[in-house]
Amino acid sequence: MQVKTQQDEFQSYLKDASNIVGGYAEKVFIPENEKEIAEILAEANAKKIPVTISGARTGTVGGAIPFGGYVISMEKLNQVKEINKKDCFAVVQGGTILKDFQRLVESENLFYPPDPTEWSCQIGGNIATNASGARSFKYGATRRYVRALKVILPNGETLSLKRGKIFSEKGYIELQTDQGSIIRAKLPTYRQPNVRKNTTGYFSGDKVDAVDIFIGSEGTLGVIVEAELELLPKPEAFFSGIVFFKDERDLLDFVFEARELSFRSRAERNQNEIDATLLEYFDSQSLKFISQKFPETPQTVSSAIFFEQETTQDNEDLLLEKWNALLEKHNASLEISWFTTNEQDREKMRQFRHALPVAVNERIARYNQRKVGTDMAVPDENFLSFLRFYKIKLEESGIDYVIFGHIGDSHLHANLLPKNEEEAVKSRHLYGRFIAQAIMLGGTISAEHGIGKHKRKYLYVQFGERYLNEMVAMKKAFDPHGILGQGNLFDAKFLN
Repeated sequence: MQVKTQQDEFQSYLKDASNIVGGYAEKVFIPENEKEIAEILAEANAKKIPVTISGARTGTVGGAIPFGGYVISMEKLNQVKEINKKDCFAVVQGGTILKDFQRLVESENLFYPPDPTEWSCQIGGNIATNASGARSFKYGATRRYVRALKVILPNGETLSLKRGKIFSEKGYIELQTDQGSIIRAKLPTYRQPNVRKNTTGYFSGDKVDAVDIFIGSEGTLGVIVEAELELLPKPEAFFSGIVFFKDERDLLDFVFEARELSFRSRAERNQNEIDATLLEYFDSQSLKFISQKFPETPQTVSSAIFFEQETTQDNEDLLLEKWNALLEKHNASLEISWFTTNEQDREKMRQFRHALPVAVNERIARYNQRKVGTDMAVPDENFLSFLRFYKIKLEESGIDYVIFGHIGDSHLHANLLPKNEEEAVKSRHLYGRFIAQAIMLGGTISAEHGIGKHKRKYLYVQFGERYLNEMVAMKKAFDPHGILGQGNLFDAKFLN
C-alpha cells in the first residue's frame, strides 16, 4: 500500500470536476485490497479522523474533495473479477473504470447500459452517486443494475448484501455484518419525488432493499469495494439521428409523442415500434456553441434533438420508416438533419453531443469565471412550465446561457456563463430561483449529479429540518462518529 504524506505529492487528490477550491488532507492512502481499506477505516474510526473516498474524481458537486483527515483512493481496486455470459452478470471491484468495463463487456457480446457523460469514472463512484446519463431514458440509472454489494463500514467491518434478501420493515432495517455485529437503522420517511431521475438524499420508501441504502449515499455510509452487476444482451444495431427544427413548438410536440410511443412499446414489449434509447435536446444557444467544433451545424434552426433506437436486421427498414413519418408529422427540417446506422457516424454524433460542454468550458475559462449549472428534473406534466420559466428568467438576466440535456426524462441542464463577478452573483441568485421553482413543481434539485458539498444547503431547502435530521440519524447508525464523507449531503454541524 502506498501512503502519501506530503502535500506536493497528492495535490491531484484534493480536487475534482466541481472545481471547489481549498481541499486539504493529512494523508492519502492507495490501498491494494479490501483488508487494507478495513484497517485504514478502523484506525480512523478509533481516532475519529475524517475519511474521504476518492474515485476517479469526475463528480461535479465536490464529493471527493477532502477538508482534512485521510483520503482513500480506490484506484488499485480495479479488477473485473468475473463476467458470466450464461446468467448475464459481472463482478467488479469498486475502482474499475467504466469505459474499460464497457469495452470488456461488449467484447463478450453483452451490454451494461448506464452511461454517464464522463466514461473515465469508476463503478464504485457510479453506484455511490446512482449515476445515470442519456440512455437512462430507456434503461434507467445505475441502481437498476446492481444485484449485490460488498461494503466496508467505517469501523472496518464488512456487509455482503444480495438484492431481494433483506428489506426494511415498518420504517427500520436490520443488517448483520460479516463479523456478526447488528446494525439497526431507521430510514427517512420522506417520499421520493415523482420523477424518473433523482439523486437527492438517501433512498426511501415503504419496503427498501438493503442494497438500495448504499446506492446514491455518496460515500457517507460505507465504502463500496465490490459489486455484482446485471448485464443485457448487446443490441444488434442502432438507428441514430440529430434532427433540427425551425420551430421549437414542433420539437416539443415531437418529443412528447416519441416519448409516449416509447413507453407504449416497452409496456407491450413490441420491438417493431418506436422506442427511443435516448432523447437529447439542444437549444439555439447550444447549437451556436457546438458550431465552434462542428461548423456544419445549421444556423437557421431554433433547436435540435439527438435520438437513438436499437434495431435488428429484420426491423431496421420498418423502424426507419416510422421515425421518418413521425419527424415529417412534426415538421422537422429533414433535408438538413443527420441520420446514420453505422457505428463510425454514430460516434461522430456522440462527439457532437459532447462538444457542447467542451465549448462551454472554454468560453467560461476566457473570463476566469465558473459556470453555474442546474441539474433539476420535474414531473412530465410540469415540464413545459419549468422550461418556460427557465427561458423567461434567463432572457431577462442578460447572462449568456445554454439549455440542453435529457428532455426524454424532463431533465434539462441550464448552464449560466457569467463574464464578470456581477453576473456571477446574479447567476447564483438565479440558480436559487430555479431550485425553488423545481421544488414547487414537485421536482428534484438534483437528477443525476448528486448533492456532495456543492448543493447541501439546497438539500435543506428541499427536505427541511425534520427530514434532514432523519437522514442524519440514519447516517449515525452506520457511522456513529461521522467520519465518512464529511460535508457531503449535510454540514458536519448536523452530526454533533
